[in-house]
Amino acid sequence: MKQAATRTAQQVREEFLRKGISIASWARKNGLSPATVSQVMTGKNDASRGQGHKIAVMLGLKDGEIIEGGDHE
Repeated sequence: MKQAATRTAQQVREEFLRKGISIASWARKNGLSPATVSQVMTGKNDASRGQGHKIAVMLGLKDGEIIEGGDHE
């Protein structure tokens, strides 16, 4: 299986700037906590599990799978 290319938080910020969207608006659009998204972007949340992991994968900051349902938190 081919591994997806990951991006840096700075690359994600630059993309948001190009598109004219904020971290908070992206978070709300995706049903996520703006504070948690910000923590993942700044490295305060290590994104190893739970919502942090989901956010990092969705943003392309890490390669991984998002498994919905069940008790994976």
